[in-house]
Amino acid sequence: MTDLTVLYYTANVLREPFAGNVRNVLLEAIGDTPLISISHQPMAFGRNIVVDYPRSIVSIYRQVLSGAKAATTKYVAMAEDDCLYSKEHFQFRPPVDDGFWYDMARWSIYSWSNPPIYSIKYRHSNSTMFCSRELLIKALEERFAKYPDLSKIPERFFAEPGRYENKLGVSIQKIFEYTSTCPCITFSHPDAIGFDIQGNRKGLGQLKAFDIPFWGKAEDVLKKYYG
Repeated sequence: MTDLTVLYYTANVLREPFAGNVRNVLLEAIGDTPLISISHQPMAFGRNIVVDYPRSIVSIYRQVLSGAKAATTKYVAMAEDDCLYSKEHFQFRPPVDDGFWYDMARWSIYSWSNPPIYSIKYRHSNSTMFCSRELLIKALEERFAKYPDLSKIPERFFAEPGRYENKLGVSIQKIFEYTSTCPCITFSHPDAIGFDIQGNRKGLGQLKAFDIPFWGKAEDVLKKYYG
């Protein structure tokens, strides 16, 4: 029996066939690993939980909390609707359970970049997080208990566990990093949350590449999955 559940969360705003292409890659990557999808619309994708609240950064963590409570495994791994994952990524298990683990092997592709190129920014992303299910529930429940009125949440600090707990006034969480042998890929695109604020002014990361192992050329990945 597996000790990991994958939590896939989406606001169901991505266009087809891109959204379906990404889901197919995820299914291939996780194999028989249990999958819980938390969505704004019903989906035939793993065990589905439908939520009914506006799309926002805070809503993402409400979805994640719902999925974590529904899971029964020791660990959970996040999966975003605009990220490509490999089998190697989901083979990781946290060596210790008292913190949040982030896979730092994560390249980004901006759909508007010309020519298409990968880049890496050194930051922790919820899209590559692994952690103890119980720790995740405890950390997020503490946040929402601190802010029962969601309109009072300082949204800019309601980010990945381990980043801004001091700003939120909740228990500090540990962050751990690891690097998988095969990277993940995140698409930046007009349908992404936050695009309305930053748009295509978003800068590339310091490390750049036109071609990376396993995934291949950035221009081919854009054509194959995003179109």
